[in-house]
Amino acid sequence: MAKHQYQTEIGQLLHLMTHSLYSNREIFLRELVSNSSDALDKFNYLRLTKDEFKEQDWNPKINIKIDKDDNSLTISDNGIGMNEEDLIQNLGTIAKSGTKAFIEQLTGDSKKDNNLIGQFGVGFYSVFMVANVVDVISKKAGDEKAWKFSSDGTGEYEINPVVKDEHGTVIYIKLKDDAKEFLDSFRVKEVVKKYSDHIAYPIFLHYEEEERVGEGDEAKTEIVKKSEQINEAKALWTLPKSELKKEDYIEFYSTLWHDSQEPLSYLHNKVEGSLEYTTLFYIPNTAPADIFRADFQAGVKLYVKRVFITDEEKELLPLYLRFVRGIIDSEDLPLNVSREILQENRILANIRQSSVKKILNAIKRLDDDKFKQFIEQYNKLIKEGIFTDHVNKETLLEIVRYKSSKVEGLISLDDYMKRAGEREGETKKEIFYIIGDDENLLRHSPLLEAYKKADIEVLIMDDKEIDEIVTPAIGEYKEWKLVDIATVEAPEVENEEELKELNESFSQLIEKIKGILGEEVKDVKVTTRLSQSPSCVVPDSSDPMASMRHIFRQMGQEEPELPLILEINPEHEMIKKLQELKDDNTFKESVWVLLDSAKLAEGLEVKDKGAFARRVSNLLSKAL
Repeated sequence: MAKHQYQTEIGQLLHLMTHSLYSNREIFLRELVSNSSDALDKFNYLRLTKDEFKEQDWNPKINIKIDKDDNSLTISDNGIGMNEEDLIQNLGTIAKSGTKAFIEQLTGDSKKDNNLIGQFGVGFYSVFMVANVVDVISKKAGDEKAWKFSSDGTGEYEINPVVKDEHGTVIYIKLKDDAKEFLDSFRVKEVVKKYSDHIAYPIFLHYEEEERVGEGDEAKTEIVKKSEQINEAKALWTLPKSELKKEDYIEFYSTLWHDSQEPLSYLHNKVEGSLEYTTLFYIPNTAPADIFRADFQAGVKLYVKRVFITDEEKELLPLYLRFVRGIIDSEDLPLNVSREILQENRILANIRQSSVKKILNAIKRLDDDKFKQFIEQYNKLIKEGIFTDHVNKETLLEIVRYKSSKVEGLISLDDYMKRAGEREGETKKEIFYIIGDDENLLRHSPLLEAYKKADIEVLIMDDKEIDEIVTPAIGEYKEWKLVDIATVEAPEVENEEELKELNESFSQLIEKIKGILGEEVKDVKVTTRLSQSPSCVVPDSSDPMASMRHIFRQMGQEEPELPLILEINPEHEMIKKLQELKDDNTFKESVWVLLDSAKLAEGLEVKDKGAFARRVSNLLSKAL
């Protein structure tokens, strides 16, 4: 006997399956039937593309057998099957840290948690919600040997060689005493109808039933063996839209993508002409849990002439649309299309380009409530698209939303432009914004003071990690220039001559401050952008490294710090008193507090927090 230990995470998962995730145990059947369907898809592809399998007589199907005497349920298929290595990889370990991610995402809400089982590819283990023992007997297509995997859902499993004639997999489930409901043929039919009706292969149920045979006194009860197909077995996307109801689309979505929530939208298109293809796309109500993981599961399945090709190609749609679930079925691609060919294929490029436009238009057509939900879930990905999808940049800029210094909630760039255009005497076409990673700090930033005073709206961009890359790259939108308020003079400055005069009149103070701060700042200037704060710091946007920061971030390297410019408010009482201050030590302490408090207001780190606290304490003591 070949015994193996489960991965540590799988041990945790099995414990959860057997002790915690009980409320919706029927999903084990959904998961196992779905796995069988995938195995049939893979063998179908093999049969159509590999010469050694082309002549094989093959009748694809999934069988479910109920045995009440044995207290067991058996699910079998004649798909691609598994060898010893596959059994260890697929049932003894989980690739891509799926188990760990699944456990991290558990909420305690049974409905949501059962939904996650399918999303994270841990569906096989749901069988231990109903099973005392599970045997998986499998033979891989083209192999001579067959193998048997056995487990009771505890810390180890066995894999041993066995004899099996046909390729495919048989899953034998010895049911727990409290899971006997799944020996009822009506219950099994109900579950298959609910979750697997649109599986493209026939699902047959085999069971025994008592029947009265004969009439009158001679009638007697006999056990009759029955077999019947219990699903429609039609690929939904191939059916005319006129034959389908909303419920059909929702049920199909729930079955294939294991989501109990109704999607925000779905779009079903059949294209005929120089290219022939069908697409069916869904926009999930809630972002898939792995959406920001590097090893996220691709959401779109590719078929050629209704033959499943792959569900692992992540660029069937642009990466920023990785939340979309759906199907692309092409009549023109070759069946043996490889991953390398897919990436450069002109047919697929055309399908992709057309599909993106349809999806973005569907997003724009969402009603107010659904659009609000969409933005809540996917706004960051739309920003990602603005940076990467130059063809659809304008449409994405119509969809994206931002916080504002003037109104609550989220607004569009068009909302901003409309309000700015209505402002009296406004002639400049500029959209002002401020970037950081803390909304509260941004709303109280000294940089905003002059804009509030001038009644100018500013976009609050608090997704610093992405906004700092994307927003400067936008440049203009509908002839309106996007302007970072940290890089321009304040709106209250009347002319450069006035600013020059102010800097000259405060030149001695400026030089004295520079002498104290040294290399901590690149420059010290007078500004009229401030109305309440004594000072602020702004990065030197003219520094050569400013344009390189996003490149360092994309490479995963530490970003170079931009030199800071300290700007002081000549109208503030603190600045006026500094000009008159004779005590050199108090002057020095005050200058450092001026810089550090300006940094804190912008969410920047103060290098010596202890020194800052001491200086504030000393100055307060003198003032009191």
